Amino acid sequence: MSAAAENPSAGATATRAATAPAPLVEAPFLEGPFVEERVRARVITDDPLYRAIPVSLRFVPAEPLAVRIVFPADLSPEGTDNEWVFPRALLEAGLQAPTGTGDVRVWPCGRVQAVVEFHSPEGVAVVQFDIAALRRFLRRTYAPSPAATR
Repeated sequence: MSAAAENPSAGATATRAATAPAPLVEAPFLEGPFVEERVRARVITDDPLYRAIPVSLRFVPAEPLAVRIVFPADLSPEGTDNEWVFPRALLEAGLQAPTGTGDVRVWPCGRVQAVVEFHSPEGVAVVQFDIAALRRFLRRTYAPSPAATR
């Protein structure tokens, strides 16, 4: 998997130790608070066995129309985190019906799974997510900022 043209921060590498879930997290590399949901996804290939991978779903309130899906560095030929940035509306719509015509396409796969397909010059990656995890993440992106309630 590799980042496409809509992915300006693909070269950024940063890690953060897992902590108790908090609606917003400070991260200097993202310049401010962001929502993060860590989930397990499945890379779909011709092999009958799938490969489960950890994925971070991120939302930066300063970019309210976008979401980010971050794949771990060990999946990248460059050895860096692979971050895809695309419209939040695309992810939302894709949970209901097939959507997308560019580098990112999303569609429901049965009642409990959704597929996100990433297109880059290096090829295509097909990744399956639990719809419940994606919906939970999207709900958190609409929650009011807890900064005022701390």
